[in-house]
Amino acid sequence: MSLTGPEIAAMIDHAVLKPELTRAEVDAELATAERYGVFSACVRPSDVAHAAQVLDRVAVCTVIGFPHGTTSTAAKVAEARQAIADGAVELDMVLHIGWLRSGMIAEVEADIAAVVAAAGGLVVKVILETVFLSDAEIVAACGAAERAGASFVKTSTGFAGGGATAAHIALMRASVGPAVQVKASGGVRDLATLQGLYDLGATRFGTSGSAALLDAAAGLDVRSEASSY
Repeated sequence: MSLTGPEIAAMIDHAVLKPELTRAEVDAELATAERYGVFSACVRPSDVAHAAQVLDRVAVCTVIGFPHGTTSTAAKVAEARQAIADGAVELDMVLHIGWLRSGMIAEVEADIAAVVAAAGGLVVKVILETVFLSDAEIVAACGAAERAGASFVKTSTGFAGGGATAAHIALMRASVGPAVQVKASGGVRDLATLQGLYDLGATRFGTSGSAALLDAAAGLDVRSEASSY
């Protein structure tokens, strides 16, 4: 099934995460999120309170332990609680990649579970950073995230090179049950890529290229409507 522009917008977390962004540049990106009606704007933790004041139709998402995942569990929990107090309604946390690659699965699971508990029922997405992982490690990470109560598993931060691939999305979808969704992030820059990843099971997309994607989708929607007359 080919996705329409509104369907795509409803699955986009518009990424506003570059460290060098000025407040004016953040505001421009928030305006883009509002204009295109995306699901959320995923902002830096220090921008959450501001985004919550500025945004009207768009949810506020932020990142925890970003981008390396190596902050302590206590720090991640504190960051999550502050983000929620500031107005975030979804949290994208980076798991501890080094622990995962060390086979410390119980520690990875406990780290995720602590953030999930701090979120108090809000959506928590767990970033795996798949570019660093073997298939077996991806499967182990998905299992830990699911057992810890996460709502999503997510491919990438977008800051480590690489990004969402068809093979990784298919593997992640196969490695979690139906209650856990899959978010594709990193490298989702055109409609064909987005549609292909959706067909493989991704139901949320992290991208800073929302405007280009949705402008292209709008063009397709217009042509489709015209051809139906």
